[in-house]
Amino acid sequence: MSASNNWCVPLTTKILQITDETPEELRKADRAVQSLAGTSRRQTVGLFDRQCVRLNGQPCETPWERLSVGDTIELRYDPAQRYSPTKKPPKYVGFEILFEDAHVIVVNKPAGWLTVPSRNREKNTLVQRISGYLTKMNRRRPTRAVVVHRLDRGVSGVLVFAKTESATSALRQQFANREPDREYLAIVAGKVEETDGTFQSYLATSKSLKRYSTKDPEKGELAITHYHVEEYLTDATLVRIRLETGRRNQIRVQFADVGHPVLGDLQYKHELAQHPRWTFKRLALHATLLDFQHPVTGQSCRFEVPAPKEFRQFLSKV
Repeated sequence: MSASNNWCVPLTTKILQITDETPEELRKADRAVQSLAGTSRRQTVGLFDRQCVRLNGQPCETPWERLSVGDTIELRYDPAQRYSPTKKPPKYVGFEILFEDAHVIVVNKPAGWLTVPSRNREKNTLVQRISGYLTKMNRRRPTRAVVVHRLDRGVSGVLVFAKTESATSALRQQFANREPDREYLAIVAGKVEETDGTFQSYLATSKSLKRYSTKDPEKGELAITHYHVEEYLTDATLVRIRLETGRRNQIRVQFADVGHPVLGDLQYKHELAQHPRWTFKRLALHATLLDFQHPVTGQSCRFEVPAPKEFRQFLSKV
């Protein structure tokens, strides 16, 4: 059920780092992996499809990716297993399906889409698009996708929607109990001095619906965010974030509070959130991993999607 390899033991690990001496024919991801594994072309594609390949620590799903000096390809796989290519999930306008059954649908949301309508009652949001897709698949009988958690308009990444009342209730209870694992990648302004840390505050909402931190538990909702610095960049920091609670705008507010707003954020410390190399009309925030229990079977469902192209382009520049 998982969309990714869970990197469980026992797996064989092989690593190749690209240097000036690396032959040109190995400077493409699929050729490098084929050299490491000794597999056929078809099985090599299967290794990428099953997310056995990482490029510089991030899942790599593009066999045609060009490699540069300093890049590291890591392969973790079972040599005894035949990794056949998987059938690619269909892509629809506004979302990519990662998994679907009778109870849930998991999608990869692109930046720029509202998850649900705001107070302006928009009619072209992600939940409406998914509901339209479900209705079409259900022979035009109206079928509704139900929101159990959200991502901001400018954020991309993994989202799960429920398809039945029982699934809705079970998933919402899981999120209320802080059971799902949720990880994000963010590029924030400046140098985050502490390589590991935790933010804890209470998030309140102003009359203009803007969120802010307070120390008064009577005025806001408890928000806890854990982070780890992945890489220091020029005037920015790449961080991996794990949410303990999932409040609206939680990551954006708490990083802005300490002077390190998410790049591209026009709402929280926008004067610091600008970077000459971040020219994209989106937030530098991506929900890269979601792990929850299936609401009916109880099976662990783990979905991981790599950083979007805007992240890769920015990282290659700085």
